[in-house]
Amino acid sequence: MYAQVIVDIAHSQVDRIFEYSCEDGTPAGSRVKVPFGGRTVDGFIVGLSRTSAYPAEKVKPVSFVYEEPPALVPECFSLMSELSERYRVPKAVCLRLFLPSEMRSGKVRELYKKVLKFSGAALSFSGSAKKQRQFYDFLREAGQAEYTPCCEKFGRGAVNAVVEKGGALMERVRINRSPSGFADGEEAGKVLTPAQSAALDGIERDSRTVQLVHGVTGSGKTEIYLNVISRALQRGKTAIFLVPEISLTPQMFSQLKRRFGERAAILHSGLSAGERFDEWWRLRTGEAKIAIGARSAIFSPLENIGAIIIDEEHDGSYFSESAPRYSTLEVARLRAEHNGCKLILGSATPSVESYSAAVEGRYNLITLKERINGKPLPHITIADMRKEVKRGNNTAFSSALREQLKDTLESGNQAIIFLNRRGYSRTVICQDCGYALKCENCDVALAYHSEENCLKCHYCGARYRMPRACPECGGLHLRYGGTGTQRVVADLKHDFPSARILRMDNDTTSGKEGHYKILRQFAERQADILVGTQMIAKGHDFPAVTLVGILDADMSLHFSDYRAGERTFQLITQVAGRSGRAGEAGQVVLQTYSPENAVLRYAVNYDYEGFFKNEVALRKATRFPPFSLICRVMVTAEEDGPALEALRGVYFGAEELRQRHPEEFIFLNKMHSPIKKIQGRVRYQVLMRLEDGGLLPEIYALAVKFSSQKALVYVEENPVNLS
Repeated sequence: MYAQVIVDIAHSQVDRIFEYSCEDGTPAGSRVKVPFGGRTVDGFIVGLSRTSAYPAEKVKPVSFVYEEPPALVPECFSLMSELSERYRVPKAVCLRLFLPSEMRSGKVRELYKKVLKFSGAALSFSGSAKKQRQFYDFLREAGQAEYTPCCEKFGRGAVNAVVEKGGALMERVRINRSPSGFADGEEAGKVLTPAQSAALDGIERDSRTVQLVHGVTGSGKTEIYLNVISRALQRGKTAIFLVPEISLTPQMFSQLKRRFGERAAILHSGLSAGERFDEWWRLRTGEAKIAIGARSAIFSPLENIGAIIIDEEHDGSYFSESAPRYSTLEVARLRAEHNGCKLILGSATPSVESYSAAVEGRYNLITLKERINGKPLPHITIADMRKEVKRGNNTAFSSALREQLKDTLESGNQAIIFLNRRGYSRTVICQDCGYALKCENCDVALAYHSEENCLKCHYCGARYRMPRACPECGGLHLRYGGTGTQRVVADLKHDFPSARILRMDNDTTSGKEGHYKILRQFAERQADILVGTQMIAKGHDFPAVTLVGILDADMSLHFSDYRAGERTFQLITQVAGRSGRAGEAGQVVLQTYSPENAVLRYAVNYDYEGFFKNEVALRKATRFPPFSLICRVMVTAEEDGPALEALRGVYFGAEELRQRHPEEFIFLNKMHSPIKKIQGRVRYQVLMRLEDGGLLPEIYALAVKFSSQKALVYVEENPVNLS
């Protein structure tokens, strides 16, 4: 038997199939060790054959086959080929997406414990073997017990002696390291409203692969998802459920656990290596049927998939920022087509691209216009911060928000304060010379963090001691510019000293289960106010929250990005939706310096259709996606020389393409990236707007051609972040 093997080396020079001999019965998909270039490396069997194109004596044998079920399901191989060809990356890089990284490195494996079982044999003991007699009597009564506690109680020698005499049988039992802190199942499903039933039937009846569920916040989309999964399981199939943020995974996982019990498995980076490994194996062996997680869970090792669900489908986190730079939606569609199942996208604020596809009939559009409890959406009050400043109010809170907070706390309800900027202040500026303190590795200003009295770079994570004087001019007048979540908490504690306040941002959720602990505390009413960044904006359901304050609502409007208006509308709508989800009516105070902005007006009225029509007309007139494709070729290097050399190569190659296909190009130029340096690497870009993706293969080829050890070159399609 001969095995076609892809070696686990991410280099284009070895990006092909190598042939080795193997024993009969070795299954495809197995992880193996093979001799390669004078050393032994890991590899993956992607195919088997009875014959070889090479003389038998020249074909080396597989050195070792890992003793486990085949790690890769057959579907992996077709996906590997598609992704490798699509994004021009080595096949090994694509296969790595399907495996836990610790598994590949050998840092984690199955965990076993020794269990002792009573054999039923009658034993006699001498008078000096009291411990043996005690252990034997204990095990006869208990039936079975763990080896280690027995050794601690009766002594290892006594326990081993009883085993040797045949009184106890030793077995190795695998331990499943399940994530802790989640409710166990199973509970019955809820009775669906007529609107939910109609939506579910619409998904079942429609023949299109992609279904877009556009439902206002609180309209019961999650219950529709759970029913879709339930029907898939009844048909003997499996399901994948994706959420955008790790912070949403525990809450959604608890719902799945209550509904489906041990058939649900969780996959995300917040788990320990052992937990992630064991959850992955439960999916691979079929013990678990439902995978829930963030972006990477789309590569779950499930077979016979009956449904794929992407909640909050508009979220930018569904785009990978490392090779291969894939779109989760694109991979999900490939898996849905391969398995012949439905791909369900859900959002209160769908992306313009997805909603356009639904309007044009490429997706099936299902709309839920009312909240499940029949209550109106929260009333949004606009607070004009220009007027507040004129009245002498230079704090982060408008008088309207401060008054509403006072009323909310007095009534015993909860509030959420949203500000999409962590730290104490956005910048530290010298008032003498105007210098803003910057990171040495990145072309960005440093943020001040009061709790640690230090400056941090939010791009590379570097930390700096807070200086007493300006490093540029020596001036002593340093001023904090802008407000972050730490400062908001400090101000709230000053204004409302008796209020219990929690903060949720990247600084407070770094530990294991950090997100879950904060959300659980707030859900259990252990705090009155939750202050946070965008991780609190989506999906959370807190019945006691009756007030949401949105600080600097128009901050994202001023980014130099064609998606700025869309992101602002989405963020406001999502954050506002956290209020008034139970009995009492919800209130939202939206603070802005641009109250007349059209995007904010649409958001205040929850008018997605109006926003969409306005936005799509603007993009059509200016020829931005979905009426074109933005393609950015990024060049990064430690020094300017190699970066500029690669940049010129890519640009002149693209210019040659434009001369051959002038009708395909709307725009082409080369330039510094808006952020010129990150993590010590200079950044340049070739920016293109194309009619469609027809030239993408040639553009990817240019990136591969000019990428080297000194300069990394890669392609981004409709990049989420243009900075």
